Amino acid sequence: MTKEEGYIKFQCDWEQKSFTFAKKNFNHLNDWRKKLFGLDLVGMDDDGIGYGNVSLREENSNRFYITGSKTGRHEDLNKQHYARVIDYDIDKNWIKCVGQAKASSESLTHAAVYESDPSVRGVIHTHHERLWKMLKNKIPTTDPEVEFGTPEMAREIKRLMDQREVRIEKIIVMGGHKEGLITFGRDLEEAGEVLLKYYNVMG
Repeated sequence: MTKEEGYIKFQCDWEQKSFTFAKKNFNHLNDWRKKLFGLDLVGMDDDGIGYGNVSLREENSNRFYITGSKTGRHEDLNKQHYARVIDYDIDKNWIKCVGQAKASSESLTHAAVYESDPSVRGVIHTHHERLWKMLKNKIPTTDPEVEFGTPEMAREIKRLMDQREVRIEKIIVMGGHKEGLITFGRDLEEAGEVLLKYYNVMG
């Protein structure tokens, strides 16, 4: 990973305050995040840089809850470690969020998935070098010239989400984001199962 990993590149209107987080939604999100942390699919690297994030969309809305920036070192998060993205504009490279933590640096990528498919409620962005190398260009992959956390990456995600194969397989490789993978589903259970199906092939 580069030193840029985990750094927020978008303009962030952040209101640092608590928000209502239904117990059912929090538990669903946090349980999956903890499971992925245990598999080293999200966390913090040896240089102290966080990687990976998980989000859950609110019902009938493009608003979503997402792991906060700089929370990678924690095994078990609490509600203070999450942000609620309440608005965004991909073209303006802008998001608006509330919470005790700022929204993850990959929030626009998650937003692009949700905007592309109303049936998606859970998105996982993870890092795994061996899996990334194995799947890169074997399954739909973003342009290798496009960097993470940018409007260009969000637009690449939207481009790929238009492909039938992506809608069926529910996984995207981030070509210009070393180790980066995106899976998604009708909930985090489905997004997680897609990821673990490929992960378990690694043995």
